[in-house]
Amino acid sequence: MLAIQMKKIKLWALIVLAIPLISLSISAQDGKLDIPAIGDRVSGVVSLEQEKAIGSQFLKQVYAQAPMINDPLIQEYTELLIYRISETSLVKDRDFKLVLIDDRSLNAFAAPGGIIGVNAGLFIHADNEGQFASVIAHELAHVSQRHFARGILRGQDTNLASALVLISSIALAIVSNNPTAFIAGPAALAQEQLRYSRVFEREADRFGFNNLINAGYDPKTMGEMFENMAQIRRLSGDIPPEFLLTHPVTSSRISDAFNAADQVGVDGGKTNSPEYQFIKGRIEAKYFNRNANAEAYFKSQNDNKSTIQNSISLVTALTENRKFDEANEILSKLIENFPKNLILQTIKAEILFEAKSYDEALNVVNSILKVAPNNYPASVIKGRVLANKGEFLFAEQVIRDQLIKKNQNPNLWLLLSEIQRSAKNITGYHMSRGEYYLLLGKDQEAMNEFQFALRLVRNNFQVTESIMTKINEIKKNQRRR
Repeated sequence: MLAIQMKKIKLWALIVLAIPLISLSISAQDGKLDIPAIGDRVSGVVSLEQEKAIGSQFLKQVYAQAPMINDPLIQEYTELLIYRISETSLVKDRDFKLVLIDDRSLNAFAAPGGIIGVNAGLFIHADNEGQFASVIAHELAHVSQRHFARGILRGQDTNLASALVLISSIALAIVSNNPTAFIAGPAALAQEQLRYSRVFEREADRFGFNNLINAGYDPKTMGEMFENMAQIRRLSGDIPPEFLLTHPVTSSRISDAFNAADQVGVDGGKTNSPEYQFIKGRIEAKYFNRNANAEAYFKSQNDNKSTIQNSISLVTALTENRKFDEANEILSKLIENFPKNLILQTIKAEILFEAKSYDEALNVVNSILKVAPNNYPASVIKGRVLANKGEFLFAEQVIRDQLIKKNQNPNLWLLLSEIQRSAKNITGYHMSRGEYYLLLGKDQEAMNEFQFALRLVRNNFQVTESIMTKINEIKKNQRRR
């Protein structure tokens, strides 16, 4: 019985994870929301602890199959934004895990265990922070209302064999960004699950809209985001993004969004921030058509209309072309206008690092860390700088300090392994690689790394015990399958 229940949990994990972005249906009359009762019946089907365990397994699949954005600045900005918006949400457990997917298509998702997924395309298609925040608020509503657990409760009578076909097609659509993979599922079953997921979507719209206002954003930004989505649909031709196939954006939904904003009666609210423009400019430069000249394009943009977003795009393009002096000159003008902005200071440190001006880069990151101790992007640069200066023990300690809170970040484990290899710490190198592979769900590769490390250990009981614990955990997991 338990095995059957767990199979259904895994199936519904994929169904709920396939819920993308927003299908707006907001009712803001009197500013009240219809809050559903979420009681012991839901927790009896799947506990919060089970959700976290399932989320952990899903995270491994995503890390292993989807391309990730390895950019600490983007990671830090997005995490801080999520936490800030969550403060006015109904989410109780705010132990979020952010997944940044290296894909220019517009998408975001919520997964069990507080996992929030964001495509790079969300930055590209959201014109301002308010539009971006409207999507995040929507996804947080999925988490607060426990749509995953309630989906399992609803699906207890689902035919397992039929659901497997549907789930396989949904999973393929998520990983490959191929909407036809979803369409290939059984039509009747797909329609039933889609109908129920839309109930969750409408609920997430209501809670997300309320949260957006409480977080201080202009309520009209949600409708504006819808207009952007409608534009994408018009330009996408015969094969639009998968989320627009399952959640079409109609003119009535767009008007409903703006009408709801008018009914709320909130005067203004935050629309944008310099930080969002810096991050958006950075991403747009990275995703610029590689067959074209990004540097020339952003120079012309900056000449015609010099904005902080265009300036950062140009700085990013110049840095990539190793024109560090030009990049630093433009960046210095921005810093004059925003002298205390940590994103700009971090970009300055990046440029100095790439130019191999290690002492200057170290001075900049140390200044950042005085203001913001344990700042993630600054710490990563500091670790790299120290390693390049040959100060491997200090570099390793900086990265280990980050791993205290970010021990599920595969990029940090990979960086640590590179530092250890440079330091000729081969045992540590293989142990860190083992942790890296574990996070990617590649248990056999992790086992190989830990076993190799074990053969290198001499007269160190503590390290031997630590490695054996990992090996035994992997063997235990393999026996469960």
